Amino acid sequence: MIDEGYIKFNCMWKKARALPAKALREITKWRNWLHELGFIGVYPDGIGFGNVSIRIPNTTQFIITGTQTGGIAKLAAKHYTKVTSGNFEQNALQCEGPVEASSESLTHLAVYQADKNIHAIIHTHHPKLWKKLLDKVPTTFPSVAYGTPEMAHEIFRLFKETDLAKQKILVMAGHEDGLITFGCNLDQAGEALLKIDNK
Repeated sequence: MIDEGYIKFNCMWKKARALPAKALREITKWRNWLHELGFIGVYPDGIGFGNVSIRIPNTTQFIITGTQTGGIAKLAAKHYTKVTSGNFEQNALQCEGPVEASSESLTHLAVYQADKNIHAIIHTHHPKLWKKLLDKVPTTFPSVAYGTPEMAHEIFRLFKETDLAKQKILVMAGHEDGLITFGCNLDQAGEALLKIDNK
């Protein structure tokens, strides 16, 4: 069962103004293109899937698409939020902006914490690629659900036990169709995804 879109962590959201358009230019370009390609979207039951984030330079904070924005073709500043902190053990996350953070925010936080050189993350859904890559690239345990402390620990495990840092792509076995790519910027994260898609 696909349960994308439901926030499983304790989201402490502080409603705030939208982030400056200049800070969102690159993430919006990539996110809207991924939507156009079908990597981000909405299921027939109305549940959105897919999200994108970028690290705020020289901080542990990041900007991410808001919850349930997958079905929106063209995002605006009001569809992003800033994650300011998180605690895996307490299953909690703090964010501020016009909208609550994506349900995958704890997973994004884990990736950023695992490697300080990562500055962009793309989480997509693609049934064909998911099946093709399952257990062929770093893959999380099937019993681990998205948006949970267990998933965060799985991310740390994969960085430690596999060549995930080099491959820049992982499959979420317990999150049907779910893939994550990342890089030092969005171009690199996007290239990791599109390179696999074009093979």
